[in-house]
Amino acid sequence: MSQDTTDVPRATANALEQWRAAERSVAVARRGMLAAQAAADAAQEAADAASATAEAAKDALAAMALAETSAAKTAAAAKLSVLTAQADLADATADQALADVDEAGAHQRYQTAAGRAAHRIEGEEREQR
Repeated sequence: MSQDTTDVPRATANALEQWRAAERSVAVARRGMLAAQAAADAAQEAADAASATAEAAKDALAAMALAETSAAKTAAAAKLSVLTAQADLADATADQALADVDEAGAHQRYQTAAGRAAHRIEGEEREQR
C-alpha cells in the first residue's frame, strides 16, 4: 500500500468529523435563531400589550374626567333641587300659618256670630214670655 491509500481513510474520517461538527454548529445556530425569534415575538407582543394598556389608561382617564364633570353637574342640580325644596317648604309653612290664622279668625267670627244669635234668641224668648 502506498502512502496515498492510507491517507484516504484518515482524510475521510477527518472530513466526516468536520461535517458532524458543522452539523452540530448548524443545529445550535438553528436553536439559537428559534430562541431569538421567540424572544423577538414575545418582545413585540409585550410592546403591543403595553401600547394597548397605555391607550386603555388614556381612555380611562378621559372617562374619569367625563365622570367627574357629570358628577359635578349632578351635585349642582341636586343642590338646586334642595334649595328649591327648602323654598317650597318655607312657602308651604307660611301658607299653613296663614291658613291657621284665617281658620282661627273664622272660628272666632263664628263663635261671635253664634253667641249673638244665641243672645238674640234668648232676648226674643224673654220678650215672648
